[in-house]
Amino acid sequence: MNRVRAIFAGGGTGGHLFPALAIADKLRARIAPAYQADFRFVGTKRGIEYKMRDKLGYPLHLMSVRGFRRSAILSNLLFPFFLFGALIKSIILILRFHPDIVIGTGGYVMGPVFLAATMLNISRVIQEQNSYPGITTRQLALKADKVFLGFADAKAHLKPGCNTVVTGNPIKEVIGTIPREEGLRHFKLSDAKKTILILGGSQGAMSINLNILDCLKDLPDGHQLIWQTGERGYRELVDLAGDRLQGHAVFPITDRIELAYAAADIAIARAGAITLAELEAAEVPAILIPFPFAAANHQCKNAELFEREGAAVVFGDEQLGRVDLLREAVELLNSGSQMLMQKAMRAMHRCQDKPAADRIVSEIMQLIGITGSDT
Repeated sequence: MNRVRAIFAGGGTGGHLFPALAIADKLRARIAPAYQADFRFVGTKRGIEYKMRDKLGYPLHLMSVRGFRRSAILSNLLFPFFLFGALIKSIILILRFHPDIVIGTGGYVMGPVFLAATMLNISRVIQEQNSYPGITTRQLALKADKVFLGFADAKAHLKPGCNTVVTGNPIKEVIGTIPREEGLRHFKLSDAKKTILILGGSQGAMSINLNILDCLKDLPDGHQLIWQTGERGYRELVDLAGDRLQGHAVFPITDRIELAYAAADIAIARAGAITLAELEAAEVPAILIPFPFAAANHQCKNAELFEREGAAVVFGDEQLGRVDLLREAVELLNSGSQMLMQKAMRAMHRCQDKPAADRIVSEIMQLIGITGSDT
């Protein structure tokens, strides 16, 4: 049987890994049964991809690469050596594997793999999630055959001449299709209570977590939490919360986020691009707290768009010392505002004529000259 070989380079956080998984799964489905998918992922031991390596569904190759940090002098002195080593390892991987295409989804690990693909004249594309592209994307976009953008605004931050296509952000296709009862059953929660979903990203948002922890004692009966704390500080939060976590689902990270969205009536979350795309697909209204140190303040811009459409309420991170996020969520649920926000979220989602993963995969298939299913 003919094979399609692809390397997916991107990781560190869920924001880079999950789009790669969505594209890989869709590409595998679209080329079957005419072609067999032979896909490899590249990441680091420090990234979420390594923690989830047994659940990826694809082989994972590890690189020793890190970013340039202004405050870390010793680490920066070693940066060229790590980059050169990762570049050599990437060249060897490509020469042995002979991929048809290299697909980068951001993060530092994308850099050496993408450079190796450029040197060896392998087809290569980038999927950029954010309205302000990451530094690796900005440096490499001109070398890509195509750059798929989650937000049209991102093009203004790339060098002239980049071959960009606005596709939206790819997410798991199953999000938004699962019954609420199935989500509640998975997390062992009551179907008689309203469910508040808390998301701080795969690494965790300590300011949000501490706010929730402080306000948890005042959460009224009839409400329950699905709380993804992130990896950082999970054990300490659980120890501090003690008995207050009874009746709630609390965990550092899940690979079944679609079930969490299915169970949720409202969410409290950062405003990362992938989180917003998932909230939109699941039609879950949200209280958004943009990460204040995101490049070019892109999370604030993302959140403002959802607030303008009536699908979200936005608070600044600096407000968390005086805002009770759980009380705000309960008031939205009890006032009926949640239903209006859900309607606005649904309208935003239905504006898309085709899922992002489908559009990206169609472009990839055309680029490497293969045909497959349209479903």
